[in-house]
Amino acid sequence: MFKVLVIAYYYPPMGLSGVQRVLKFTKYMKQFGWEPTVISTDKTAYSYYAHDKSLMTEAEKAEIKIIRTGGKDPNSLLAKRGTVKMPRESIRKFFGRVSKTVFIPDNKKFWSKKACKVARKILAEDEFDMIFVSVPPFSQFQVAIKLKKEFDLPLIVDYRDSWIDNHFAFYPTPYHRWKNKRLEYASLRYADKVIVVNRRIKEKLLRNYRFLSFGDIEIIPHGFDPKDFENVQPIVFKEKKLRILYSGIFYENITPKYFLKAFKELSEERPDITENIELHFIGHFRKENKKLVKKLKLFESVIDHGYLDHNEAIRYLVSMDVLWLMLGEGKSMDMVTAGKLFEYFGTRKPIIACVPEGASKVAVKNYDASFITKPDDIKEIKKVFIKVYNLFQRNALPTPNEEFVMEHDRKHLTHRLVKEFQFHLKEIS
Repeated sequence: MFKVLVIAYYYPPMGLSGVQRVLKFTKYMKQFGWEPTVISTDKTAYSYYAHDKSLMTEAEKAEIKIIRTGGKDPNSLLAKRGTVKMPRESIRKFFGRVSKTVFIPDNKKFWSKKACKVARKILAEDEFDMIFVSVPPFSQFQVAIKLKKEFDLPLIVDYRDSWIDNHFAFYPTPYHRWKNKRLEYASLRYADKVIVVNRRIKEKLLRNYRFLSFGDIEIIPHGFDPKDFENVQPIVFKEKKLRILYSGIFYENITPKYFLKAFKELSEERPDITENIELHFIGHFRKENKKLVKKLKLFESVIDHGYLDHNEAIRYLVSMDVLWLMLGEGKSMDMVTAGKLFEYFGTRKPIIACVPEGASKVAVKNYDASFITKPDDIKEIKKVFIKVYNLFQRNALPTPNEEFVMEHDRKHLTHRLVKEFQFHLKEIS
């Protein structure tokens, strides 16, 4: 087997969709002749507010070698107090901006430096064929460059999100933007291959950095793992109602308020419809959203299940009639493809997508079984509620494009990644 060193701050037992991409890649690499060794966080992972035992179990069953190390990043420091709870959005946003002002490129740079020392020791003691790093955090990319230079190994970087044009980037001064762009420029110069999750990110990188050629960047989208859906026992509900589910967290401009307000207006105009609809939420619903539900008097229609591990979340996904996705309007949101959207695809359920123009909207359109609105258009969302309900009553909800769905099988996507590994091995030989 060939050996690849994987640098991944976000890895089980941390939860949420960003973790799953690297987990699934490493899970299937061995089937294509590559043995991964993952460098990730230590106790930080166990105190992070999204903690998923089922994903950790999956990594253990796949017998993935994981080397853990701590660092002086905020999560590591907070870990001393036990499990970190997700704060109110206003608090999270404030500290996020303080962090982006103080730390360039991100507040994981101290962990990344520690990971570099650990990686250097591993690479000196054993022979590896490749370095793979998935970003963000982008400080990992800088570490990977140092290791590439020192050990003369090919490096492949995976962009789950954009760097300089990140949709949630905050640059308090022109210097902050200039410094980040300079770091990205220097890092990309040394990458042997750049993987991105959608065409919009690829196009932006090609415009920003003219030394990159079209062939330097490969698109490997997010996906779903068919194994996750095997032998899942759906939940049996007593009453026949249209059940709509949102899975994930709300932050920045990703909010349920327009969806809930549309439902409230519909409840006043057509109570005969809304009394037969339930809105389910999995993840961190947060106090401010619970207050909104109370203010709108929707507590009889809204069911908050809290944060669930991945296995249990899948069980709810397959048990619902329709799934809901929301991405707010904003800078660079056209380059965002939410990881959970592709797990939605794996359920083959119809999707209501309140999204702006961009990569996510394109993906949902190609899925076929979708109802698309603008993120904040309450009237439009209200019309979709009525349309979906009427189709549900007639057992006529749409079915997806199966060929498109199967293009996002995690095993297939890993095979594509490994082909890039092999290509660059041949190049250096």
